[in-house]
Amino acid sequence: MGNMIKILLAILLGSGTLFAQVEENSIVLKTQNGDIHGSLLMPDHQGKFPVVLIIAGSGPTDRNGNNPMMKNNSLKMLAEGLAERGIASVRYDKRGIGESKEAGGDEESLRFENYIDDAKGWIDFLHQNDSFTDIVVLGHSEGSLIGMIAAQKNEVKKYISLAGIGDRASKAIREQLKSQPPFVTDLSSPILDKLESAKTVDSVPPILLSLFRPSVQPYLISWFKYDPTAEIAKLHKPVLIVQGTTDIQVPVSNADVLAQSNSQAQKAIMEGMNHILKVSEADRMKNIETYSNPDLPLHPDLIDILIDFLSKGN
Repeated sequence: MGNMIKILLAILLGSGTLFAQVEENSIVLKTQNGDIHGSLLMPDHQGKFPVVLIIAGSGPTDRNGNNPMMKNNSLKMLAEGLAERGIASVRYDKRGIGESKEAGGDEESLRFENYIDDAKGWIDFLHQNDSFTDIVVLGHSEGSLIGMIAAQKNEVKKYISLAGIGDRASKAIREQLKSQPPFVTDLSSPILDKLESAKTVDSVPPILLSLFRPSVQPYLISWFKYDPTAEIAKLHKPVLIVQGTTDIQVPVSNADVLAQSNSQAQKAIMEGMNHILKVSEADRMKNIETYSNPDLPLHPDLIDILIDFLSKGN
């Protein structure tokens, strides 16, 4: 491992060995800009097993799939479901979020590449641990793009996209803004045009500051330059693309675009699954209600789909 990133595995053990029981252990990725905190969940059996690196989505989403406004425990349930079927996992708070808040630094200095480098750092750690047979990267939402770039490392055996966007982020933002009053689109379009050309915008209308404030613009520029279809095409390894039919944030068409960009990709369309991997109606209000229900289980077929993919050879 290079000098730029060193990894410290701080496992908080009780009695007994790590492999004797299912338990969640704290892990820390040490970087030059601060500690990235995560969780290692091991299955309840002896021997070696695959490990899945779970990368959370955009905004202040933590390792469990939660944010300060909504708690659904989707990614925590995902890790637990995998452990019950003999698959280890690592999930973590991205820099600036949850226990990794101090690693975020000032917003103006954050770049999309920081998230990619952190994911690669976890891959390096997992590769050094001989407990794992295969390393699999799984990215949810924005984490899908982070994951597909990090998964280009040779150490990664397979890649999974959950509710991943198929277009550049700027195009996805344009599509989402279409649901707003027309004047919002009119104000946003020239700003997006400029950011897409890697130029910042000095004057942002107050109504758009939460999205295009000056301090976040460098991050947006660094994010917009990546094309998911180009990045997933670089993966010469098994790929699984999973998308729900009632996802009000990422339409099924995104899964189609990603699958068409990689001839090795398998596509699984989950009927009635929304963006947080739960069963939901398509009705927007009822769908959003599930985002704040931590007791609602994952879509009943999701873990089976993942296990089927993970258990297959190349």
